Amino acid sequence: MHPLDVKAKGKAINKCASVGGGKRYEITFEELANPTFSFFLAVFALLALASILGTSAYDPSPLQDTCVAINDPKTGIFVNGKFCKDPKFVTADDFFFSGLNIPRDTSNPVGSVVTPVNVDQIPGLNTMGISLVRIDYAPYGGLNPPHTHPRATEILVVLEGTLYVGFVTSNPDNRLVSKVLYPGDVFVFPIGLIHFQQNVGKTNAVAFAGLSSQNPGVITIANAVFGSNPPINPDVLTRAFQLDNNVVKYLQSRFGWKNN
Repeated sequence: MHPLDVKAKGKAINKCASVGGGKRYEITFEELANPTFSFFLAVFALLALASILGTSAYDPSPLQDTCVAINDPKTGIFVNGKFCKDPKFVTADDFFFSGLNIPRDTSNPVGSVVTPVNVDQIPGLNTMGISLVRIDYAPYGGLNPPHTHPRATEILVVLEGTLYVGFVTSNPDNRLVSKVLYPGDVFVFPIGLIHFQQNVGKTNAVAFAGLSSQNPGVITIANAVFGSNPPINPDVLTRAFQLDNNVVKYLQSRFGWKNN
């Protein structure tokens, strides 16, 4: 708001520019003396200040599923991230991990293994907002099943094999965006969206993926729905998936394993 242009002529008119549209409005001395109008100006100034501060301050992204507030810090065991080592004692090993060149055993129900390299493997990743995974896929259909990362976008590059990959957009469209990838191809999975990769070749496949969080989290859809602990009431899943109750109970008995 521009400074008031004061003109002392009895019932002088003072002109101010409005915030939006470049329009101007007039304020009399009598209006300025009115307590209600003064209160309005104070509120307006406070809101303007809040909007300015809001552009330069924000809540940090969560690094775990929950972070319940407590009043007594002595009973707290987690922070949003991890406690920091004294910089004087930092070493190269805090930023190092070895072994991603080693193929993993994919003999499990889905035919894939995810090897994470996040803050738990490299402590130096704390607060860096990035992590990495190696994914091994068995031939003839090895699958990294539909899952989501609640805290990260993923960018994947294929090193070996042929992968059919895709993600599904949110409601109401639920549109499948998919593609077949070959060595050297790169694909992005947006944060929070359900996605998958499947080996459609006759040989082993390997991919590496970067994720935009030190702890991206992973929710494997089938495991979360049918393998939760304790189990979801079968009546809920029967209605949600339009399945027979016995089918739901059978599916619940089949899940609970992990491929990472």
